[in-house]
Amino acid sequence: MDWTVLVQDESIFVYDYVIRRKKWISTDKKRPIVTVTGSHKRTIVFGCLPLQDKQLFKQYDKFNSNTFVDYLKYIQKRFGKCIVFADRARPHCSKTIRKFLSENKDTIRLEHFPVGCPEFNAVEECWRQGKYYILSNYYSNFKNLKYTITRYYRTKRFQLDITKYLLRSTN
Repeated sequence: MDWTVLVQDESIFVYDYVIRRKKWISTDKKRPIVTVTGSHKRTIVFGCLPLQDKQLFKQYDKFNSNTFVDYLKYIQKRFGKCIVFADRARPHCSKTIRKFLSENKDTIRLEHFPVGCPEFNAVEECWRQGKYYILSNYYSNFKNLKYTITRYYRTKRFQLDITKYLLRSTN
């Protein structure tokens, strides 16, 4: 069985998040009023893109070593043997992750992107597109925001060639 190459990342979606866009303002130059909830609820979306046509996104309430292990198990179940390229976020480098990887070294490997090089990760483009689409709308409650995020990442097909991202030069 061949190994599947994946790029992985996670992003935080905050319920009160406001995207600043150019807006038309009336000639009386009153400041626009933005209504926010003040709740600061958030959801974390884990995502990965393989060389093939599949993609895998999943929401969590936290970003820590345990949720990352859970997501890696989810990846294993879906793709089998895989090499996962990820950034060096603290949960990616913890003892819990190292233990999980050593116990599953025959089926999953974790490689890290160079420090400070998000341009190598195609999933960053998924976050950019998703946040532009999702966070430019108003949601009456947090549940609606989470539902929209789930629906967007399940139905949107990102036609990104991850080899172009992985083979970029650091110069």
